[in-house]
Amino acid sequence: MNNRLRELREARAWSQGELAERLQVSRQTINALETGKYDPSLPLAFRIAKLFALRIEDVFLPED
Repeated sequence: MNNRLRELREARAWSQGELAERLQVSRQTINALETGKYDPSLPLAFRIAKLFALRIEDVFLPED
């Protein structure tokens, strides 16, 4: 699954560590999400979308 996490994080000038703290996950989890090595659980996807005040569909994109 593709996502806009890196773009959204960088637009707020947050480091991976800062985003991880806000989401209560490890920095490694953020890195894995951003590089497409890990798809989030549904609860984490909802937390991410809520943090950025977006819908899940606006953060996570289906692969073509």
